[in-house]
Amino acid sequence: MNEVVKQLYERKSVRSFAEREIDEQIVQEILKAAVMAPTAGNQQLYTILRITDKSRLEQLAESCDHQPFIAEGKLVLVFCADCLKWYEAFLHSGCEPRLPGEGDLMLAMADTMIAAQNAVVAAQSYGIGSCYIGDIMENIEIQREILELPEYVFPAALVVFGYPTQQQKDRPKPERVDMSYIVHENCYRRLDAAKLRSMLKGKAADGDYEAWIKAFCKRKYNSDFSREMTRSVKAFLKQFNKAGQ
Repeated sequence: MNEVVKQLYERKSVRSFAEREIDEQIVQEILKAAVMAPTAGNQQLYTILRITDKSRLEQLAESCDHQPFIAEGKLVLVFCADCLKWYEAFLHSGCEPRLPGEGDLMLAMADTMIAAQNAVVAAQSYGIGSCYIGDIMENIEIQREILELPEYVFPAALVVFGYPTQQQKDRPKPERVDMSYIVHENCYRRLDAAKLRSMLKGKAADGDYEAWIKAFCKRKYNSDFSREMTRSVKAFLKQFNKAGQ
């Protein structure tokens, strides 16, 4: 196993950081790794916000489901799917472009998350931990105000970086499900109830699968924050409806 693959296997989310700053040269290498990511048509359909203002960090820590460790990160980046820059470039050049649509957003989201993962992998190579914060997609009106986001720019991911504490280093990485359930050959293979249970039963620490999955559904899938995320995405997408008119 080469070193890159080893680091991918070992990488886990880190939510507690040592009191050690990240050297600015390393920060720039992480950012450069992000912008060197694969991208549709070499368009780089994203904007990366480096959050250094303490007030904004504290606001994000509160608006992203009350997670104080966000403000304690040594590097905090918001990766935004950006459908605005190219549209405005076309406008300024007299191209008469159509309005951005949902398809443009989906493509930009893919570009954005690939760039974010490049940054995470680069940080891991330096022993720097990271944690994705999906809650940046909730409370869209608040997030857009904090980050001063214009129309057609969506906060796809917030990533917090820092050197992990020893406790975080020692904490086992959560097990992933067996690859046979994830990798299908040639076409999608729908899993029946028995196979779904077999896939997920290892996540029930006490072996009570039914109790675990019901609790997980309530805590995650049917949660208030999950419903808020859907509301926020729908609210953001309203501006794209104009493209179909």
